[in-house]
Amino acid sequence: MTPKTLLELLAEVQRGALTPEDASARLANLPFEDIGHTRIDHHRALRNGLPEVIYAAGKTPQQVAEIFTRMAATGVDVLATRVSEAVAEAVLPSHPSATYHREARILSLRQSPAPAPVGHIAVLCAGTSDVSVAEEATLTAEAFNVRVTRLYDVGVAGLHRLLAVRDQLLEAQAVIVCAGMEGALPSVVGGLVRVPVLAVPTSVGYGASFAGAAALLGMLNSCSPNVSVVNIDNGFGAAYNATLIARASSRST
Repeated sequence: MTPKTLLELLAEVQRGALTPEDASARLANLPFEDIGHTRIDHHRALRNGLPEVIYAAGKTPQQVAEIFTRMAATGVDVLATRVSEAVAEAVLPSHPSATYHREARILSLRQSPAPAPVGHIAVLCAGTSDVSVAEEATLTAEAFNVRVTRLYDVGVAGLHRLLAVRDQLLEAQAVIVCAGMEGALPSVVGGLVRVPVLAVPTSVGYGASFAGAAALLGMLNSCSPNVSVVNIDNGFGAAYNATLIARASSRST
């Protein structure tokens, strides 16, 4: 249930196209639906402006399939992150219109006409090895109806690549930067833009990178004050926050 669908439901009741009893039945699962192993938060979009998203890691394929189906039954768009191929195979037969993005490990279902994008963000990654995390961020933001500019493979080892896309970078209302190794790219980007930079350390690098811990610490110690940091490989979290920033920026302009 989103603010838009709630208003449409109330309008149907007002016009007499829907009885109050039928409307009550549709609202019966607010604020959440208890299906035993999971309590699905159908109310989240009304509270936070963005809907419930399924985190598939750690859940069985059958659990994800049931959650996905229950959410889809309400008519909303559905997004699941960290989806393995086994989980996708459990969901897709019942939802052939859903799309599995293997590299990003995202499963998405669009059920409503896509509205005009609200806000604009840029998603950068240092190298091709970081693309899977960058794509998780990009596809999440696009599912939330934000316009995204992809600027990939622009790491500090070849700084001219970043400077070549500076004009595109400056158009964004928020910037997501995914980088592994020493995690230097967000600090450089932070010095070039006047908007918030969401830094995503990735688990890319040789042994002393400690599966992203070195990049995480480097980003947390950034000398660019407009840099904030999410957890290792958390493209979803960066996209969620960048979406809220871009929406707020669009409302204020």
